Amino acid sequence: MPSPPERPNLVFVLPDRQRRDTLACYGNDWIQVPRLNRLAEESLVFDNCYVTQAVCCPSRASILCGLYPVDAGMPVNRRILPGHVPTIAEMLPGGYHTGYIGKWHLGDEIQAQHGFDEWTGCFDHWWPEYTSEALRKQLSPYHHWLLEHGFEPDAPHPAGAMFSDDFRAALPVEYQMATWLGRQAAGFIERNAGRPFVLYVSSKEPHPPFTSPWDGLYDPGSLPVDETFRVHPEGHSLFNRIRAEFWMQAVHDGGFDLGTDSGCRRMRANYYGCVSLVDGMVGSILDAIDGAGLRDETIVVFTSDHGEMVGTHGHVEMRSPYEESARVPLLVRAPWLHEGQRRIGGNFSQIDFVPTLLDLLGQGVPEGLPGASRAGVIRGEADLSGEDVVIQHNGVGDRDLTSAAESHTMPAERVRQLNLLKTAPWRSVVTADRWKLTLCAADQGELFDLNADPAETTNLFDRPEHRDRVRWMAARLRLWQQQVGDTAPLPGV
Repeated sequence: MPSPPERPNLVFVLPDRQRRDTLACYGNDWIQVPRLNRLAEESLVFDNCYVTQAVCCPSRASILCGLYPVDAGMPVNRRILPGHVPTIAEMLPGGYHTGYIGKWHLGDEIQAQHGFDEWTGCFDHWWPEYTSEALRKQLSPYHHWLLEHGFEPDAPHPAGAMFSDDFRAALPVEYQMATWLGRQAAGFIERNAGRPFVLYVSSKEPHPPFTSPWDGLYDPGSLPVDETFRVHPEGHSLFNRIRAEFWMQAVHDGGFDLGTDSGCRRMRANYYGCVSLVDGMVGSILDAIDGAGLRDETIVVFTSDHGEMVGTHGHVEMRSPYEESARVPLLVRAPWLHEGQRRIGGNFSQIDFVPTLLDLLGQGVPEGLPGASRAGVIRGEADLSGEDVVIQHNGVGDRDLTSAAESHTMPAERVRQLNLLKTAPWRSVVTADRWKLTLCAADQGELFDLNADPAETTNLFDRPEHRDRVRWMAARLRLWQQQVGDTAPLPGV
């Protein structure tokens, strides 16, 4: 193995909504992602990486700041990360050059902030949330690049016009946002090869609109699907049952008729095509690292802010503790610490990213962070046995959960029930022995044995033989609440 670098670099790659089952190392041996599969062959592969909350902004706040979503001031989407909440870039000492490229989703997309020296934004449609009128009249570098290549924007914007998601998603591969982000990241690596750097790269893909140049890459009719694909979650929480009821009669944006098996399969096939766009972006980044001669001194992390149901349990989107929503891929490559692929068992929470990465970079960890450094696990000095992880849901102020549908036939009162239930906070714990408990003061609890029932088909919460287990796991949740100051109301059990 190479000698440990004195000041290692870090490249952190963060797609949006990438499920765990999109890589060969997690059992998908047919998806076409050769660069990601190559990275996995050279990485530590974490079996059970969980998000802190399966929603974009809350999850990203935890990944970047090391705080649970409520403590970071980001309990739901469409919030602005408070200026007084530091990111990992603001925790680094002098000597590290920092960059952020791609989707930020924590406010003011196109403005350098929170300790990042270089900033390359790519989004324009969140301008209503920007903090100043001047920013609302600016357009992203990706927008200007498309203009330079002769494309005409098709949607209104305070600065004149912008490119809609549908327009962008239909572009040829060479003009796709993920492709462009890969080139921007490669340029950052090449420019800064002579000094220590930390770079975060975030794509929108495989986020909707679930269309791309690779729409025909996978045949919907023969596509392998999980056992709960389009299966209504009988006996689960009311929130999860109504969500499945809604999506299984809706037409998703993009024209996918989810009331039919063929429509849902086409959406799933297109989703995997979007994952292949991420693969191309990752390839550009890895090639740039190798081309600059930095492979043996650069930590590469690949994960996702959360997963995507795309038909599992009859659901679309995330916002649930189901495995396909809350458990995500995690690859970590640090060539001086391991050779080839090594599997990491046990539970890992993304709340531990900031302390772990600071430790690996040789930096001190600020006091007050709720997570712990797992650098010893990456160095092969420790393991994750005995570790619980906690997943949150905070829904007050979240959007109408039917808004991603092009059309639907659900009665207005049922839609009202869905959106009221989404406001009730819940907390889930996955224990070291692979059981999952979810508690909500306004809904039925859920208990799944992930050992015998990894697809989470049978809710054991009300079974008399599991009452003591529910009480013991609830005690673990309440202890966690006490330790981190979480005040979400939970029911007695």
